[in-house]
Amino acid sequence: MINSKKVKSFAKKCGADIVGIGSMDRFNGAPKEMDARYIFPDAKVIIGLGFRIPRGYLRGIEEGTHFFQYPAMGYAHINEIYAPGVIRELCCYLEDNGYEGAALRNTGGRGPVSDMTGAGPAEESPELGRKLTYFEPVEPGKPAADVQIHFRIAAYICGMGEIGWSKMFLTPEFGPRQRFAFVLTDAPLEADPVFEGKICDRCKACVSQCPGHAISDNKPVRVCVAGRELEWGKIDEWQCFFAYMGGIKEINPFLPRDAFKNIRDGEAYMRGEKNPSPEQVPELQKILRTYYPNACGYNNAMCGGRGCTRACMVHLEQQEKLSNKFETPFRKRRQWRLGM
Repeated sequence: MINSKKVKSFAKKCGADIVGIGSMDRFNGAPKEMDARYIFPDAKVIIGLGFRIPRGYLRGIEEGTHFFQYPAMGYAHINEIYAPGVIRELCCYLEDNGYEGAALRNTGGRGPVSDMTGAGPAEESPELGRKLTYFEPVEPGKPAADVQIHFRIAAYICGMGEIGWSKMFLTPEFGPRQRFAFVLTDAPLEADPVFEGKICDRCKACVSQCPGHAISDNKPVRVCVAGRELEWGKIDEWQCFFAYMGGIKEINPFLPRDAFKNIRDGEAYMRGEKNPSPEQVPELQKILRTYYPNACGYNNAMCGGRGCTRACMVHLEQQEKLSNKFETPFRKRRQWRLGM
């Protein structure tokens, strides 16, 4: 007879760094389009698997000399290769013990509701630069496919940590350095309690060091999950995406100073001072990919999480809040910035 301890041990043996288990009733209040119970109505628990992003994956961007490895290894390899293999093994293990496992791999939050932008069916998505496609429910009372859970809230439901002010999920092991995948199962496993600690101390280094100025300093977003109120800073989704893609000149050595010369207000966009209209987004994306093509199949990730990941990680390591410790600090030199 399997139990929570055996499941966690097996998942870690297969390659997960962190494993947590949450009860399905913790999805109460979630919108239909993000409620895992519509994916597997008979599921009793959701199993969360965390996969660390090795700190060295961020070294090249920190030094300003090697950029593609982070999106290739820190995003694509974990999301597309490593994590899917682990969740398959876990699903097979559950099946071998007489239970069903429904895999939820990281897809970048694409579904009827975008995890990145929050846009719903047929609403404008500033990141995509177009209307999201509307899919018809298969029968009354069901949400439209594909249901896409909110991974960070799901990780909280599994008791793996908390959502910080930057909206990044923080674990006591690695801070913001991990990706997640999940498995829904009808196995009668004992759920972990939700995380009761406090990792984020609201230092707001994420706010001050985000090159896109995408994280609000004083406008919170609040949601209720598992009977508890969660809070993070309001995110300007376009500015976040634009900095991530490398549109802010001071953090992108591949972007010519005149790259947006034919775009109205292009200089203001490069300085992070203004958002473009939805009609301009496709052309801006084309320009950014021209100067640094996404050879790894993922977006450029040119900012390398300068505020939400690296600044947060540096602070948490200085505060000795993380169990994954190193002999030397991550930040050894002054951060580089290009002149505008």
